[in-house]
Formats: sequence, structure tokens, C-alpha cells
Amino acid sequence: MAKKDVILELINVNKKYEDSYAVENFNLYVNKGEFITFLGPSGCGKTTTLRMIAGFEKPTSGQILLNGKDIGSLPPYKRPLNTVFQRYALFPHLDVYDNIAFGLKFKKVAYEVTKKDGTKVTKYRKFTREEVDAKVTKALKIVDLEAFESRDVSTLSGGQQQRVAIARAIVNEPEILLLDEPLGALDLKMRKEMQLELKEMHRKLGITFIYVTHDQEEALTMSDMIVVMEDGQIQQIGTPLDIYNEPKNAFVADFIGESNIYVGTMIGNKKVRFLGTTWECIDDFPVNQKVDVVVRPEDVIIKPLGEGAVKAKIVNKIFKGIHYQFTAMVGNNEVLIQTTADHEVNTEVSLSIEPDLIQIMNRAYDANIYQDAYINKNNKVVFAGATWDCDITQLVNGSSVDEKGYFSTPDGKKYDLTDLDVIATIDMKDIEISDDLEDGNITGQIIQMVWKGDHYQVIVRTEEEEDFVVDTEWTWNELDTVSVKIPESKIKLTLKEDISKYEI
Repeated sequence: MAKKDVILELINVNKKYEDSYAVENFNLYVNKGEFITFLGPSGCGKTTTLRMIAGFEKPTSGQILLNGKDIGSLPPYKRPLNTVFQRYALFPHLDVYDNIAFGLKFKKVAYEVTKKDGTKVTKYRKFTREEVDAKVTKALKIVDLEAFESRDVSTLSGGQQQRVAIARAIVNEPEILLLDEPLGALDLKMRKEMQLELKEMHRKLGITFIYVTHDQEEALTMSDMIVVMEDGQIQQIGTPLDIYNEPKNAFVADFIGESNIYVGTMIGNKKVRFLGTTWECIDDFPVNQKVDVVVRPEDVIIKPLGEGAVKAKIVNKIFKGIHYQFTAMVGNNEVLIQTTADHEVNTEVSLSIEPDLIQIMNRAYDANIYQDAYINKNNKVVFAGATWDCDITQLVNGSSVDEKGYFSTPDGKKYDLTDLDVIATIDMKDIEISDDLEDGNITGQIIQMVWKGDHYQVIVRTEEEEDFVVDTEWTWNELDTVSVKIPESKIKLTLKEDISKYEI
């Protein structure tokens, strides 16, 4: 669709609670008639964004435009939107018909009258019984509940109750229908059926749907466009096909479907090295650049030993009904493979991947870099809300620290480095995390984990909203509280300002 079809636009929208952002720098436009899904893990900000669109929350900053007009100050009941929640919130004392008709009985419709002097005046009236009946009948037909108008809602199944909730929302003919995980309370079979029904309802109604879910299959099944969110920010916007085949970063690749993700190095023009060998690819990155490499399990081809690019050993097999899922080891790296052909466990094979099925991405993190670090009076470095032992002599070649703690350079000058601004850099593999909370300098929660073939990449966030990115071979769980420890020798310091003003 062209941008002229935009019905809703969010411009630099932020939602802040105390010192942390639930939604940060959110920019999005939605075209009329689209089925767009906000997808992400719990706590990523997707429901908060939906509530700001609905009017239940106000943005801390930014604009929400509906048909070009700012609706940020409008209360929910004045917005031409309706919301369907995971909890159906049906009235138990009313039957299906009256639940759907409830809002119509209070809604007023504008009409014009001409006064004797010829001027026109807008007045408001309630819907007639016939108009209400026609609208409810139409809504019941759309949700396929024509024969249920007299039924007590407590006698309905979960799926039927959800359809009543949807009918109650669409009967008001909103310009946009907002759906906040509406299928979350249903069992798996009913959820899959309702996914198809919702897509068909969207086709019949022709209005804009904005859907919130953490279920990747729901998003891929129903959406025209998907907005992948993590940590309050948009990670990628695209069609289901684009999101699956062309993930923008390791988080998206890991969250959408199953993926093999590896740390690779570009070693030539469209040549990347990972799994211990060199592969042709179609993405062009600078030579020697570290990259993330993504390969979907169904794109790995198992061949007889010696006929593929790399030698592997099958160590696990699971039959999934329509395909087998194998785990193969290439050195210390796991490779997940999905294929309809059967192979025996412990068989040595070789693996092949076509160049256009190797997705190369910029690495989100190369190291932990803290630009606002400084040296305290005890010659320790302070960053990320904690104090760390360090070797300050690395700041100047040949320098030393005397018995009084003063910093000396080879030319004989002395310095008091208290409050000197520096940059602290720590490699991801050099940070240790432990479930012994007394073992480290600071504690935090694990907010993200991505498997990279032979290790996990973990993000630990502290109470002060500082992040540590850690490479570890150990398995953890998201939301685990851990301590963070960094050996003194692993903290690399560089000067951020002129040292001369600290001379004594």
C-alpha cells in the first residue's frame, strides 16, 4: 500500500515509568485495512503500545495520529476504536444478543435538521430497535453465531465467548479493531481454528486490525505486517515472509521460528567462515568483519560423508510428524536440521547449505563498552553502577603507581587520576555470571538468551538499567537473578580526556 492510505501513525512515541522506558522511540505507520501484529516476549512493550493507541495510557512524549489528527488527549470512548481483551469481560447476566447490543443502546448517531431560517443544525439520537437488531444480526453473522443470540454466555465454550467479545467490538463499526492476545485463554486446537476465523473476519470487515501476541505462529499465520518488539523498541517491521527469511538481527532470528545462529567472519568477497569452514554467501560485508550467521534448520542439507562442505555427526533424532528433526555436531557446534529423509543417530555425514540460504547480519554486540566510566580516588574504575578493580597503568605505556597511589608516567610526571573519564571495554567471554549473588560486584536479571551454536549470548540487566552482554556455555533461564564478576585483567581502559589536567 502507498503511504497515502495511512490511517494511524505513531511518531517518536515514548512511555516512561519512573526511570525506565516501557516503550522507547516507537515510530510506525499503519495503512487502512491492514492486519498488523505487535510480536514479542512478555514485557517487551507491545501491550503498552496498544493501550496508548486505545487511550488507556498516555504517552510520555510523542504523537499518535489517527487520519492525520492527534488523538493523544482524547479519552478512549471518543476514539473510533474498539478493543478485544484476553479476558472476554462479558456480562454474565445478559444473553449473547444483549452483550453485543450493550454499547449500541448508549451510542448516539448524528443527524442534521434544517431550521426555519434555513440554517442546518446537528442533533443526536439513539439507534432505533430495528437499527440495533440489524447491526447485531450482521455482527453475529460475521462471527458465525447466528443461532446463538438467545444463549446464556455462561453456556458457551471459550472460543464462542471470544467470538461474542469480537462481535461486541465490531458492532460499533470501529475504524480500527485492537486485539490484545485475544486467543491466549483458548486451548491449542481452538486457538488454531480461531486464527483462521480471525483472518476471515478481517477479510469480511475490511477494517484495520492491530493484534498483540507473543505467539510467533499466530503472527506468521494471520498478519499482513509484523512489528517485532524487544525491550520497548522495534527490532524489525516486515511481512511474515521478510521477517522469517530476512531477520535483521540475532534476536529476531531466534524469536521467529527455529534458527541456527553462529558467530562468523567475512574472509573475502561474499565469503564467510563459520562452522570451521568457508562458505559462499550473497551478502557483502567488509573483509575481516565479525558477523552473525543465521541458517534455518530446513535449509541444511544432509549428504553422504565427503559430498558436502563440512563433516558432521548426527547425535539426536526426533520425529515431528511431517519431518524429522536432527541435531548434528560439527566440532563443538550444534546444527539443527529438519528434513523428511530419515538418518540414523551416530551416523557421520556431511552438510551443505546453498549460498542464498545463508543470512549474514551485523552483530548487535561485539563487546561491552562503557563510555561513562571514570577512575575513583582508590584507582578503581566505576561503571555500570559498580566499582571494579583494574590496572590503570594500561592508560599510558610504561606508567606505574607509587606507594601513595599516584600515577607516574615514564617522563617523571605524577598525576592524581581521581574522576578521570575513561572508556572501559570488556569482551563478552570475559564476564562471569553466578547464581551466588555474593560472588560478583553487582547483580542483575537475565532478560535475553540466544544460542549461538556452541554458547549462549546472555544479556544481564541491573536495577540501574545497565546491561552486561555475556558469552557463556552454561544454561540459564530468562529472569534468573545472577551476580556479575569481571577479572581485573580483563577490563581494558582507554583515555577519554586529556590526562594533563590531573598532573600534580
